[in-house]
Amino acid sequence: MEEDTVSEGAHLRGPVLIIGSGLLGASIGLGLRAKDVEVFLSDISPSTQAVAEDIGAGKSVDVARPNFSPELVVVATPPDVAATAVLDALHRYPRAVVIDIASVKTSVREAVEADPGANNRHYIGTHPMAGREKSGPVAARTELFISMPWVICPTPTSNPAAVRTAEALAVDLGAVPVRMPAEEHDEAVALISHLPQVMSSLVASQLQNTPGTALALAGNGLRDVTRIAASDPALWVQILSANAPRLVGILKGVREDLGRLIDTLERPTAPGARLDMAQLMSEGNAGQARIPGKHGAPPQSFAKLTVLVDDVPGQIAALLTEIGQIGVNLEDLRLDHAPGRPVGMAEVSVLPGKHQLLVDELTSRGWKVIQ
Repeated sequence: MEEDTVSEGAHLRGPVLIIGSGLLGASIGLGLRAKDVEVFLSDISPSTQAVAEDIGAGKSVDVARPNFSPELVVVATPPDVAATAVLDALHRYPRAVVIDIASVKTSVREAVEADPGANNRHYIGTHPMAGREKSGPVAARTELFISMPWVICPTPTSNPAAVRTAEALAVDLGAVPVRMPAEEHDEAVALISHLPQVMSSLVASQLQNTPGTALALAGNGLRDVTRIAASDPALWVQILSANAPRLVGILKGVREDLGRLIDTLERPTAPGARLDMAQLMSEGNAGQARIPGKHGAPPQSFAKLTVLVDDVPGQIAALLTEIGQIGVNLEDLRLDHAPGRPVGMAEVSVLPGKHQLLVDELTSRGWKVIQ
């Protein structure tokens, strides 16, 4: 057997076997290969695996040496077969640490604990809080996990070394490991991930028969709300089914608020109706304000300005370059197109103390600034 060597810049020694080479599996492979960690791939779909190999996410496990013994097995299959794949890996590679990245953790853990022949000390449930609306290895990105939380769900019986290996994977991919019990994780994602998906899809579904003339008026508000409605339906059927009990309670709360709003809007001029609308919107303000801002810090109130940019190649890059030359740090950037005009609008967010400086400097350099 070849002697393992620690890859430069990586915490994992390798080799790593990734079972499932879709968006997340292929992105993990790309990230590890960038660290020179040896990666092998296995996927039930030969074409999916071939694409992942072609983009450099790893090599087929079929070419591994006969006594192949991975340090880590990452199960990146669809959620409905994750538990089966984890159990198969635990039996097939008894020396390896086996993790899964399914978005619901409790059901996989329970399946492992129910198998008396599986070494559950070597299994660690994990969930990288990253993804895209697109799916498949063609959408994979080396930097997909950078600065994103990666939830690690150890149990009281977990081998401490196995937990460290799971965390090493997250660190090697630039993510931030966060330890959390599986039940707490599933409750959290029901609210911060699964509910937004459902609400986005419900709003977008109302657009199916909307006249094109009305949709032509759409701005960033509609795009923001419906962005994740483009997600893969087959994947979300599995996710919602696996976490249904936790999501149902949250949806009932939404139903109560929606019913309250409908009752108010049916009599919008009745005494107290406007106060009730304002209270509902204020409750939304309060909830939105609790979402952490940049780098996970408490939300800040940034100053915003809008710059008109010609809809031609290189204009956004030129704007960002000039902002850097002025010496102002960009806190956020949003892009939109002006309906019916060959120009775009770049909404720039900066610290309040830098707002006027940026307006004056950009104006003097010929940019059209709208305040």
